[in-house]
Amino acid sequence: MPNPRKPFRINVGFIIHEEVGYSHEIPFEIDKVILEDFELRNFVGKIDIGRTPQGLVVQGKFSGETTLECVRCLKEFNYSLEWEITELYAFNKKSVSESELLVPDDAHIDLAPLIREYALLEIPIKPLHDPDCKGLCIECGQDLNMKDCGHSQGSDDSPFATLKDLLDE
Repeated sequence: MPNPRKPFRINVGFIIHEEVGYSHEIPFEIDKVILEDFELRNFVGKIDIGRTPQGLVVQGKFSGETTLECVRCLKEFNYSLEWEITELYAFNKKSVSESELLVPDDAHIDLAPLIREYALLEIPIKPLHDPDCKGLCIECGQDLNMKDCGHSQGSDDSPFATLKDLLDE
């Protein structure tokens, strides 16, 4: 059973001494986990650690929920994530892959940095709570999803506004 304070720190010593081809599955189900500055809720997943001649192959499939901020209206909203990882923890430096992961001398690997990194890759660059989000008024800051403030939202003040007229011709 993983340590509740460090649920992703796993003792793999018993797998190292098994034959090539041996694998061990570890399930995860955590209500809330904080990975550095990143919070995941309803975290569910499993990893499969397999013994190879070069090292330990860690394969995992995970899902969870986090809070993001809409880039248009600045509302916070829940966002569901699903991701997979596959990495090799090498036994020695000559077998190391491009991720440069080695099995530590104490045979305890910490998957938290990997899980965090792969989860962050699933977050959209410009998160929107709704694809039809109208955003905020550029003049008064009113949330245009709630009500129209009456201000013009056009970008007529732009120095490139005259170029738009050329497209119409």
